[in-house]
Amino acid sequence: MRTPRHYSLLIGTILALALTSERATADFFGRPAPKMRSANELLRRQEGAKINKDVEPLINAGNSRVVVSLGTQRARLMTGDQVYIDTPISSGKSGHATPTGSFSVMEKDADHRSNIYGAFCDSRGRIVREGVSSKIDSAPSGTHYVGAPMKWFMRLTSGGVGMHVGILPGYAASHGCVRLPADIAGLIYQKVRVGTPVTIEP
Repeated sequence: MRTPRHYSLLIGTILALALTSERATADFFGRPAPKMRSANELLRRQEGAKINKDVEPLINAGNSRVVVSLGTQRARLMTGDQVYIDTPISSGKSGHATPTGSFSVMEKDADHRSNIYGAFCDSRGRIVREGVSSKIDSAPSGTHYVGAPMKWFMRLTSGGVGMHVGILPGYAASHGCVRLPADIAGLIYQKVRVGTPVTIEP
């Protein structure tokens, strides 16, 4: 049989557990609860691109090279030891890691579209389903596949990994490619050629 003492102990235990929460403690004692941060505030903010104008007249498609650091999520366009552009990137996420090692630009295509990732569109070009893989997903009746745009594409592997314009959320988020800011990708594209060396470091 439960006595008033049992109920008092039970209520006391519940209150003690509740007060371990910072929010509950703040509310109980009349202090304002801490403001919750938005998802955007929690993302690691990347420092913007830097362009060294002094190097601009020195670098060209014949003497340039690119160094990508996956660890710092940065890429540098260089000539010799001089850095012309230092830019944030977004590389391959878990399960789609960007390969490391020594590569060279195999192809340049200013208006490239992915042959793997994109959307299914109707006859008028309206998106019916996006974020699809042409290798996995089946097109709904009456639709066709349209590859995702990869402007200023610079191919690095025969498997489709390259550098191109893309969204930079502040962390590795691509399917293997090296995403670049829209205002920087074109500058790099102009200063490289087929054969330009690209080093991708862990």
